[in-house]
Amino acid sequence: MKDATDSTGSTDSPGSAGSPGSTDRAAPPAARSGIPSSAAPADSQEVSPAESPAVALTESPAVALAVAPADARAATAGRPRTNPAAPSPAGARTAADVVTPEVVAQLTRGVAGSGRTANHTPFTGKKLADLPESTPEDVAEAYARARAAQPVWAATPVRTRAAVLLRFHDLLLERQAEVLDLIQLETGKARLHAHEEVQAVAVAARHYGRRAGAYLRPRRHTGVIPVLTKTTELRHPRGIVGQIAPWNYPLELSVGDALPAFVSGNAVVMKPDTETALTALWARDLLIEAGLPEAVFQIVLGEGPVVGPEVVRHADYVSFTGSTRTGREVARGAAARLVGVSLELGGKNAMLVLHDADLDEAAAGAVRACFSSAGQLCVSVERLYVHASVADRFVERFAERTKAMRLGGSLSYGADMGSLAGERQLETVTRHVDEAVAKGATLVAGGVARPDIGPLFYEPTILDGVEPPMAVCTEETFGPVVSVYRFTDEDEAVELANATPYGLNSSVWTRDGRRGHEIAARLRTGTVNINEGYASAYGSVRSPMGGMKDSGLGRRHGSEGILKYTEAQTVAQQRLMPLAPSFGMDDGAYAELMNRSLRVMKALRLR
Repeated sequence: MKDATDSTGSTDSPGSAGSPGSTDRAAPPAARSGIPSSAAPADSQEVSPAESPAVALTESPAVALAVAPADARAATAGRPRTNPAAPSPAGARTAADVVTPEVVAQLTRGVAGSGRTANHTPFTGKKLADLPESTPEDVAEAYARARAAQPVWAATPVRTRAAVLLRFHDLLLERQAEVLDLIQLETGKARLHAHEEVQAVAVAARHYGRRAGAYLRPRRHTGVIPVLTKTTELRHPRGIVGQIAPWNYPLELSVGDALPAFVSGNAVVMKPDTETALTALWARDLLIEAGLPEAVFQIVLGEGPVVGPEVVRHADYVSFTGSTRTGREVARGAAARLVGVSLELGGKNAMLVLHDADLDEAAAGAVRACFSSAGQLCVSVERLYVHASVADRFVERFAERTKAMRLGGSLSYGADMGSLAGERQLETVTRHVDEAVAKGATLVAGGVARPDIGPLFYEPTILDGVEPPMAVCTEETFGPVVSVYRFTDEDEAVELANATPYGLNSSVWTRDGRRGHEIAARLRTGTVNINEGYASAYGSVRSPMGGMKDSGLGRRHGSEGILKYTEAQTVAQQRLMPLAPSFGMDDGAYAELMNRSLRVMKALRLR
């Protein structure tokens, strides 16, 4: 699950999500049938709320509330409201109850920052906390502290490092109410969607806490000459991982990605988005309580153009989640220093509803796939391809469920969808919907801003009849908007789903599991879910998760999710005789011996 971030590292405004992205993704040229073109994204695409083309990100989403025009809300004023407001329970906690001066002082302890900044809540646009702001010198200091501590941590036995993750798992579940409040206040999402982050991080902590020893243990391999050559593969930590984390899933995409880095012996210098920094700081505090050495986990805060490049400049490996445009900037910075990088970037994800799908289950699944976290996650579905024979019945069921969703922003369960994270997100959503309707698309559900609930609420929206050159057809909206397209042939559906520069996530709905797997294998996305939207693949942490094409490099989860944070070393011990003429052999005799040996090894099916 993921989201947008600023260029070269800043994540101070909304953008793309993940998996649990960014909206600064460039839009490809219009294509037939309203499907994204396979052409490369154009730089003319609107800049993400979280970044700009070069090294960008200058304004946080909540700050934008004070200066952005009201046109986004005024444009939808004449449309009828549909979605009910979720009731707020009596005695519900408020931001003032949760973010106290004592809490802020505890969480910011040890953060390298000689300046001051602040974050805000999307629910009201008001300031949540004053925070330290890091300068380039502060970033260098954070790296120095991490480098001093990392060798001792790397020398700690793997089982001891893994035990920290398992204790963190238990503490997280015991004290989840604290972080659920913070996630809601910083992102605006509904509490159930905030709990998805707790689930994902707990699963990752358990998995790597239990499996790290097996992933990292020395491995014996057959040497060049069996028996005579003893070969062992060792895994060493890279050193200091520079991590740039987005705003949309501030727990999962910060500490969730850092856990395998820690258990493999690395230190981490993390730059979370300033607007969601309290969540990352809370996770750091909990990891320290679980036994992680404080200096091994450094957090720096500040504007992307200032802090982001510095995080990349000092790192031994870079982990980035955000938009494709910014990902390219990060990759260039890492490549210039010949350090590795993993990138989980954007997507224009598709869901295919086949003619034999259970329409009630598919409609309920589409609600989850399209509107979780108000659509602000990289793996969210924005394109729905439905077989023409069932399309009308599916859309009717989907619309009924969508219109019944309850919108709310209280710190409690009960709301089906929360708020957008920033004014720019609201503007993008409004622009995409209004332009599509003006050009002939049908508004099946939603299409209305809800300032009666909060400044950044927008109803979950379904569009039908979308086609080029409507922006919603090709640009990533990164909000609660989905377009419905009809198909008559499954080959056509696969072709249309693949006709995009992105390849992050997709979904297939059918009663025929074998057919579902056949179609899944033809979809060019890093994850495919059958009869689910995104959670089944993302939550299966023993399997890799990531993107194809413009959706990224590398993978999180599974063996790839931890081994990327290590350097492989091969140690080969030669015994009894050298790999050279010996025992009185001349060159010709040695060559003939090796020829015979190679034929024998093939006959013995040695690998």
